[in-house]
Formats: sequence, structure tokens, C-alpha cells
Amino acid sequence: MYCKVAIALGAITMLVACAKAPESIAPSYVSEIPYQSYSCAQLGQEKARLEQAYTVTAKAQNDARTGDAWGVFLIGMPTSSLSGGNVAAEVASLKGQMVAVDKSIITKNCRSLPGAPA
Repeated sequence: MYCKVAIALGAITMLVACAKAPESIAPSYVSEIPYQSYSCAQLGQEKARLEQAYTVTAKAQNDARTGDAWGVFLIGMPTSSLSGGNVAAEVASLKGQMVAVDKSIITKNCRSLPGAPA
């Protein structure tokens, strides 16, 4: 009985240590104050830059998540998270920056963003 409980707790611990999906990571707080001095064109460029960086980082996080799943399946350990492949903090930071830029875009009442790609 105790063995089964220990195995179950170990399995739960391993699954909790797995990398999260980028969509399930909450944005970290980033102040919009630094973006208040940006023009609408600069905000559009920054938004495009952040979206591109998020796409790359979200792919890395998904790769870490897949690696963790395989690691848990094959050897019982979330290998990507243990080896530094988990970039959840960077995903959260980029999401927070995007929220801050979006707030500045709303505050400045930017209708079209000339710096953003068409």
C-alpha cells in the first residue's frame, strides 16, 4: 500500500515539474510607463517585435513541454525542465510587455499602427 502511494506521489511530482504550455502561462506585470513616450509608429514597431519574440519563445516552450513529456514517459524525469529548456519566465515577461504596449496603444488612441507590418 505504501509503495503505491509513494509511486503515485512521485508521478505527480514529475508531472508538476513539466513545462507548461505557453498559452497557460500568465503575463508578468510590466509597467506601461516606459512606453508612454513612444509614438504610435514606435508602438507598432515594438508590438511587432514583441510578437515575433513571443512566437520564437513560445515554440521553445512548446519544445520543452514535448521534451518533458518524452522524458517522463521514457525515464520518469522532465528532462527539458531540468536542463534549462523551460523558458516560462521569458514567456511571462514577453506577455507582460505586450500587455503594457497594448495599454499604451489604447491610451494614445492609436487607430492604425504605421510601424506594424501590414
